[in-house]
Amino acid sequence: MKIVAMIPARYAATRFPAKLMQLLGNKTVIRTTYNNTVATKLFDDVYVVTDSEIIFNEITQHGGKAVMSKKEHQSGSDRIAEAAADLNVDVIVNVQGDEPFVKREPLEKLLKVFEDDKVEVASLMQILKDQKLIDDPNYVKVAVDKNMNSLMFSRSVIPYQRDKNISSVYYEHIGVYAFRKQALINFTNWEITPLEAAEKIECLRYLENGILLKMVVTDYMGVEIDTPEDLEKASRLL
Repeated sequence: MKIVAMIPARYAATRFPAKLMQLLGNKTVIRTTYNNTVATKLFDDVYVVTDSEIIFNEITQHGGKAVMSKKEHQSGSDRIAEAAADLNVDVIVNVQGDEPFVKREPLEKLLKVFEDDKVEVASLMQILKDQKLIDDPNYVKVAVDKNMNSLMFSRSVIPYQRDKNISSVYYEHIGVYAFRKQALINFTNWEITPLEAAEKIECLRYLENGILLKMVVTDYMGVEIDTPEDLEKASRLL
């Protein structure tokens, strides 16, 4: 299979504008993400796909590959689908630009599920144990079936612990996706769906159109940078 990684990178983030250009150590967040993705050596190519000349120049001036979006997009998946449309590629991995601690092992596990021809879309998740994080709507939870296919994604607590005598496992959805090219193109041709619009979770569009996501458990211990506090946490982790 020909496999590429694409990193959607929007400059004007709502909660933390210009977060991708903030310094993490001696490099920007977006360059750290790009370099760590390349360093996995899992991909035939790695691209940053952006709406910003600032981000474009940050990547290309340091020897990386970047693509400028031709139009505005509702989601990262829409953004990379535009860039991937003319590429000769089998599987595309969407690495979030605000998750700089990219590691080889989780991505390798994610790509392995595509040995099954029936898998069209896959994503990562990790176990949540801290009740504060389980209750936090900024942490997207996912419920899965016994075959590790996604049943539902929500900012609410799922499953709801009605019976306190039964212990439940809570999974956080990590926004790293892998798609077969046609599945990604199909995604962009579908209208935004009701659950997706309500929750602001783009992968719900797949579920609402009957496409399950194969979920892969990882012990990924990175930081998604959504706030200045997250950047401080990432700096400490670095």
